[in-house]
Amino acid sequence: MFQSEHQAFTGPDAAKKMSDHNDRAPGDRELGMHRNITRRDFLNGVAVTAGAALMPWHLFAAGDVDPEKSPDYYPPALAGLRGSHPGSFDVAHSLRDGTFWDTAAHFYRKSAGAAARILILDNHDDFGGHAKRNEFRVGNRTLIGYGGSYSIESPEPYSAVAKGVIEDLGIEVSSFPKYLDRDLYGSMGRVPKIFFDKETFGSDRLVDDPCPFPGGETYDLAVAGPDAWAHFLADAPLAEQARKDVSRLCREKKDYLPELNAEQKKARLARISYAQFLTELAGVHADVIRLYQTISQPLFGVGIEAVSALDASETGYPGFSGMGAEPEGLSNERKYFFHFPDGNASIARLLVRRLIPEAIPGNSAADVVTARANYAKLDERTSPVRIRLNSTAVRVKHAGDPAHATEVEIAYARGGKLYTARAKHCILACWHVVIPYICEDLPAKQKDALASAQKIPLLYSNVLLRDSTAFQKLRANSIYAPGGYHTHVDMDLPVSIGEYRCTRSPEEPLVVHMSKAPCRAGRPARDQHSLGRIELYNTTFETMERKIREQLARTLGPGGFDPAGDILAITVNRWPHGYAYEYSSLWDKFVLEGGETPCEVARKPYGRIAIANSDAGAHAYTDEAINQAWRAVGELKS
Repeated sequence: MFQSEHQAFTGPDAAKKMSDHNDRAPGDRELGMHRNITRRDFLNGVAVTAGAALMPWHLFAAGDVDPEKSPDYYPPALAGLRGSHPGSFDVAHSLRDGTFWDTAAHFYRKSAGAAARILILDNHDDFGGHAKRNEFRVGNRTLIGYGGSYSIESPEPYSAVAKGVIEDLGIEVSSFPKYLDRDLYGSMGRVPKIFFDKETFGSDRLVDDPCPFPGGETYDLAVAGPDAWAHFLADAPLAEQARKDVSRLCREKKDYLPELNAEQKKARLARISYAQFLTELAGVHADVIRLYQTISQPLFGVGIEAVSALDASETGYPGFSGMGAEPEGLSNERKYFFHFPDGNASIARLLVRRLIPEAIPGNSAADVVTARANYAKLDERTSPVRIRLNSTAVRVKHAGDPAHATEVEIAYARGGKLYTARAKHCILACWHVVIPYICEDLPAKQKDALASAQKIPLLYSNVLLRDSTAFQKLRANSIYAPGGYHTHVDMDLPVSIGEYRCTRSPEEPLVVHMSKAPCRAGRPARDQHSLGRIELYNTTFETMERKIREQLARTLGPGGFDPAGDILAITVNRWPHGYAYEYSSLWDKFVLEGGETPCEVARKPYGRIAIANSDAGAHAYTDEAINQAWRAVGELKS
């Protein structure tokens, strides 16, 4: 459903309105909920992802073999509920809730450590973390989608260290234009659209987007149609004044703070939200707020009432072109840009190939896209580097006094058993919020700083469609849905690289990417993220599937889309702990007042233990993760 916080069914005739609405809504059979698509299965009464028959879980549970050694073990091909999938977080949650050691202490005492030069523990069934690869098989063809981290990009220039890693992996960022068919969608007449839903705007209507917002995955191709403004001003179900206000914001250069100089403007914009800027300074109609409420969610994980006007101006949102606050970050971001079909999962695969060559065949950044990973090679005794999947670290402590210890002991849970390993050093590249639970000896101040970190919850859904004829009939390549369950519906950038070829004609199957950042408008940002995380954990895959089918049916139905027949597979990448939290002048007083930031306190080394990942820099980009890894390695004791 598209129920909006702004226009909920209320009042004495609410029951009748809801009843009338439900009478018109398609049923489960019309939506295709009964169809035998790739989605999910049940094993021993427990919901698991579809394709589970390919995985020898019964052997894993019995502890007889490592599941990764099976020739059928291949997580990228699994559909259904992925991302932070069932089984990847249960042990960590039991640590948080204080129940883990009640049942596993005896395993800990009996466990023996395994020596290894480099041992990487990963709680997921696949490597790469938030850089998740989704594969779909259609006949003899494999289509690839990104289930997490999207591209090589950053609002700031990549550091020499981060650039060095990218280049060392064989990725020539400057070569990206030769892989991207930039004119494909435009040559087919496809343009960005806005879907106005009747719950929020009074009617279901798909209208040209005259001013696509920065920050969406397909922003590079978000070129408005030649008559977009005429169509928008004539067809958008908004008040006439609101349509005029949108045109003014996007097309006119006006200084809304003429009495202030540049620095004073920045100081003022840092202290008010973008919603306040629009209402109090630009004086827009309330319908404009409804239209723009969710445009900030893909980048910031919250609506425009929780994003500072300064961040909005630096991101390139409308209303600032006449204020001398032109965005620099966005241009920097697009100067250094590269998108693989599986997002940054290809970077993770290139790193694994460098560490364990037998695991990923090939020798170039182009051939890695279609290379099939051999998971049986990730954890071999003879390898100097070993990656152990399905393994959750539960305790990390020095073997003795941290100031003089020569080893670190790591306990981890795997397959219902507890194991320990000892190493000369340990780098904790996990979320900051879990570190206090697994490294209890850290100083209290550092624990508090680690615990203060947040993760922005995200939902990335990839839907395999029989074809894109509905998109073609509606002349759409990306759809912003301000009142939708997923706020964005996008066809991926048309990238062909190595032996991989993108979908080019409307008759071919394609993968559509849908994204959502669950939050609760009107609350502080951290509270919104916490509530969004709870929402994701409590929403079943069946509910997500129904919402996907409903949204696509309502949006694409006028183009002939049939959710029961046109949807071939659904993979939902659920990330309750998604982006690293980035500090905001609205919610973090030290941004304006200065002083040591929580991430600086949180990432301090502790004896032979160092801390890395994007949380350590409070910046949700791949280059920051690389920078923090480099710093952490440099901090380790000899």
